Amino acid sequence: MNAGAQKTLALSWLLLIHQLPAKPAYLRVKVWRRLQGIGAVAVKNAVHALPMSEGTQEDFEWLLREIVEGGGEAFLCETRLIDGLSDDDVRKLFDAARDADYGIIAKDARAIAKSLRPKLKSETVNELRTQVARLRNRLADVVSIDFFGAIGREAAEGLLGDLEARLNEDEAVTKRPKVDSKASAREALRGRTWVTRQGVHVDRIGSAWLIRRFIDPDARFKFVSGKGYRPDEGELRFDMFQAEFTHEGDNCTFEVLLDRVALNDPALRAIAEIIHDIDLRDSKFGREEAVGIRTLIDGIALATSDDSERIARGTEVFNNLYEVFGRKR
Repeated sequence: MNAGAQKTLALSWLLLIHQLPAKPAYLRVKVWRRLQGIGAVAVKNAVHALPMSEGTQEDFEWLLREIVEGGGEAFLCETRLIDGLSDDDVRKLFDAARDADYGIIAKDARAIAKSLRPKLKSETVNELRTQVARLRNRLADVVSIDFFGAIGREAAEGLLGDLEARLNEDEAVTKRPKVDSKASAREALRGRTWVTRQGVHVDRIGSAWLIRRFIDPDARFKFVSGKGYRPDEGELRFDMFQAEFTHEGDNCTFEVLLDRVALNDPALRAIAEIIHDIDLRDSKFGREEAVGIRTLIDGIALATSDDSERIARGTEVFNNLYEVFGRKR
């Protein structure tokens, strides 16, 4: 298994079985794209599989919720294959899907390589660097759902590495606009305990940072089981089922918080786009910074299972990111 892939439990699979309504038509497209984004493969019509892990279960649960809210039906189960379709057969489906993804990236990288010429104009070089950065972002997305280590990754990474070396790629720095100081929508949210699911990752870590830095510096956090939790007086839930602040439509929790408390800071909006691309894996905004931030958050998650510690370490990441966006106007 690749270092960037999620840890999986052998011989254990998650199956999402769903039925979508005829209308609205866009729901089918949306569900298909989301399935592609989380790396699920079809083992039968309207039956998609993922290897069992905490992260893949969360991905399927969010998609199940979207299907039901869109008027469809769905249920999720954990299973072990006994006869008919073997574990090896399913692994081959995942490897074939990821090799196809790597193949597209490699093809695009070769096309860019063919366009390289001596003494290119600086504008052309900058455009090529942007294209390569986008390919690197796409590669990171594929690696994050390459559960069993498809062989196509090595070729794609090699081609991108060669391109980056030839172009001497520099990282772009985003401009930071002025911060809006309005805080009226945040007054009622102070002095609360914020409750979320155990095993925090990018959206919950980022949301906790947003809460403490821009809403209530004295906010307290509580980590509970994902379902069935009933909040006590003074508690607010975020990024969990039936929470006061959680995913809404195509928005992740960080985006929802930003909108609800009227934080009109484009620097925060840029961070929201990065978190969205990492959390939902739909490349909606195509933020090039998502690759590095994903790596940092994954490293924090591997380094500690303590949720408070993850938030503390993640706070440093998001503080630094916010300052980077604020360095140039």
